[in-house]
Amino acid sequence: MSGHSGRTGPPAPKSVLARGLSLLDTFSAGEPELSLAEISARSGLPKPTAHRLLGELVEWGALERCRPGHYRLATKLFRLGQLVPRHRLLREAALPQLEELYELSHENVHLAVPDNLYTLFLEKLTGKESMAIRSRVGGRMPSHCTATGKVFLAWGGRDRLRRIVDAGLPRLTPKTIVLPGLLHQELERTVARGIGINREEAEPGVAAVAAPVHGERGQVVAALSITGRSHRLDVDRLGGLVRAAANTVSATLSSR
Repeated sequence: MSGHSGRTGPPAPKSVLARGLSLLDTFSAGEPELSLAEISARSGLPKPTAHRLLGELVEWGALERCRPGHYRLATKLFRLGQLVPRHRLLREAALPQLEELYELSHENVHLAVPDNLYTLFLEKLTGKESMAIRSRVGGRMPSHCTATGKVFLAWGGRDRLRRIVDAGLPRLTPKTIVLPGLLHQELERTVARGIGINREEAEPGVAAVAAPVHGERGQVVAALSITGRSHRLDVDRLGGLVRAAANTVSATLSSR
């Protein structure tokens, strides 16, 4: 899902480092390959400046040229991303529980973390029996219409919710909650039942249930979820399973 379509760039950053980073920020999961003109427009940098900095990023290994005048992210950024300590520890602690949830459900199973206004998927287990859905490792989706995102909003404090509402609540399906008052009620229900539920709010025919993972100080640092066909996803049964798995991950993180 692209967050850049039709978007013009912000004011150009001033420092060389900030300019280089602004070029990397123009890419998205939906558009992993961009032309020089697109990168220039989205970063706010003139084409000659963007071209020079892109060449340096290619030489360093952050980008690669995929065809004349087009660029995509390179594997060096992926390697660096795997070194982020918090995310690495989360994945290590969660993976046994993710595998067990998959064996019990044979649905799509996720580990997600909050990322500004979005939910970011760190890990995804799926199989031939699982429904094809749009989530991907490293991909982001809006918080207000996803089970993991609702977990982050419900336990994330008023400031996170205010920023989400101020940014707007886009309608992805006819069932997406787009009214702030209704979203607030849904988040209160999320806290009361201990799980976040998405009922065809991000994709038609797709439902999900998620539970919070707590850090050593009690704050919500991640969420586990199970996602599948809305007509066959047993929210009560799977909600209990995902909550138990998330509690186990929380205990593992605390012990470390």
